[in-house]
Amino acid sequence: MRAVPPTVEAAALSAAFVTALRRAGLSCSPDRAVRLAEALRLIPPGDAEKLYWASRVVLVSAREQLPVFDAVFSAVFRGGFDPSEHPARAVAPAAAPAGAPEETRTRPSPAEDRAPGYAPAPPRPAPAIASAGPDASEDGNAPEREAVLAMASPEERLHKASFAQLTEEEVVEIRRLASRLLLATPTRLSRRARKSAHSSARLDVRATVRAARRSGTDTTRLLYARRRPQRRKLVMLCDVSGSMEPYARIFVSLLQGAVAGAGAEAFVFSTRLTRLTRQLALRDPDEALARAATAAPDWAGGTRIADSIRHFVDEHGRRGLARGAVVVIFSDGWAQEDPEQVAAQMARLRRLAYRIIWVNPRKAAPQYQPLVGGMAAALPYCDEFVSGHSYTALAEVAAAIRGDGQASLKGRGNSCR
Repeated sequence: MRAVPPTVEAAALSAAFVTALRRAGLSCSPDRAVRLAEALRLIPPGDAEKLYWASRVVLVSAREQLPVFDAVFSAVFRGGFDPSEHPARAVAPAAAPAGAPEETRTRPSPAEDRAPGYAPAPPRPAPAIASAGPDASEDGNAPEREAVLAMASPEERLHKASFAQLTEEEVVEIRRLASRLLLATPTRLSRRARKSAHSSARLDVRATVRAARRSGTDTTRLLYARRRPQRRKLVMLCDVSGSMEPYARIFVSLLQGAVAGAGAEAFVFSTRLTRLTRQLALRDPDEALARAATAAPDWAGGTRIADSIRHFVDEHGRRGLARGAVVVIFSDGWAQEDPEQVAAQMARLRRLAYRIIWVNPRKAAPQYQPLVGGMAAALPYCDEFVSGHSYTALAEVAAAIRGDGQASLKGRGNSCR
């Protein structure tokens, strides 16, 4: 086996390998490239076999991804390590000869340790891959140990897993769930009033005078009215650039559900801003997303946050769409412009909107800090900063939209109520 050249930097190797996997169709987020680089720095691989297993543990999250991963690994490293020849490579057990007894991956506990009346359960597939561990020798004679394998329920894993780690089948399921989320904005008092029988309400002078004129005499009854409460407008802007690709496909489904259920306004941006409210208003989710992708030709391109926000404020926000509204921005903050431009446009949006909520899936990382230029410049103008990286984390997004999260970044109010 060929040893990995010590002159290759872990970050460069990780970035190049993840790029090759993405080109081959395997979903790998930039976060995984960072984790692989950290793993290679902590435990430098001495040969291609160790590099294979380190990369596989970090980058592979489902069995269906293994064929693509193995093919790309063999191609990148010139076939120096063939994982198909490794004994622990097997994902599914090989077909047993006819008449052979079925084996399980775990050894039952000794008979003396069983409780009275114990009855063995029928065999079932193992939920994880058990390896012999460091005690195993090359000839396969290793001391037998009982392996306790634990696995979370599929629903729990699906709800807590990051969107960047989902398989295509899981993405379809999460998109269906995200489109059904109910989003509600805070209420405000409208200028329209309705009749009220309570004297504690505001006296409706006009209605009282009109009633007196119809009767032809002085009024004998005072009429009252209350201002009607109404939901604030909801405006959602989603970053669909290349760095947000693993998350944008879920967020756009969330936008579709908000447009259909809460009457929200939906926009996407990469190198330019595109309004998708009309396309996402369709009832068929697949057709709505297909039309949305067609309407936004810059999908998975670069990121121009400042220019997109400027376009939104000039063309839509100042005309009433953002006045007193809850504005939600889905982006990782990786912008190509000067951070001062991002800050200037966020300040303009701040003067119009009631609340600004920034959803950044990178925030879920344990050591994340908003130090990226665009994110650091925009954060002072945001009321809420949440991750929304998983289906469970979308509950934080819904709570921030309702305004009951009590996690406001700033205590100051807004003049546009």
